[in-house]
Amino acid sequence: MQKITVLCVGKLKEAFYEQAVKEYEKRLSRCCKLELLELPEQRLGDEPSEAEIRQALKKEAALVEQKLSKGGALIAMCIEGQEMSSVALSQKMQQLAARGASQLTFLIGSSFGLDGDLKKKADLRLSMSPMTFPHHLARVMLLEQIYRAYQIEAGTKYHK
Repeated sequence: MQKITVLCVGKLKEAFYEQAVKEYEKRLSRCCKLELLELPEQRLGDEPSEAEIRQALKKEAALVEQKLSKGGALIAMCIEGQEMSSVALSQKMQQLAARGASQLTFLIGSSFGLDGDLKKKADLRLSMSPMTFPHHLARVMLLEQIYRAYQIEAGTKYHK
């Protein structure tokens, strides 16, 4: 059974997001070994400078690096990443597994994004849309798409 880690910078605060995450955790438990990891987001003032943002992203990246598994595939969620259909994501996950990536780590950055060096290390940079979403909603959307990818692979009626 494939291991999926969703590594998030920032904590869920709203109960409705937590409920949605729990629902997809339950669904995914039948498809994969799911691990959700939350790392603290660096606190910045209301109008941080570019230098302060870069420094915060570097600190967050250092924490992320400590949690990355060796030998797995890293998928960085970022707005400039590649957009894919649900079917294409399912196929990509299957391809990565066929190449020996028994673990996939999906990385969601903080509200300021991800450090550039982390993005360079990613096996895939993935974008859900050119639109901007709250990071907490992006987590729910990502979990739903991972679940959908497994349902596509299994040939169920979930994906119409």
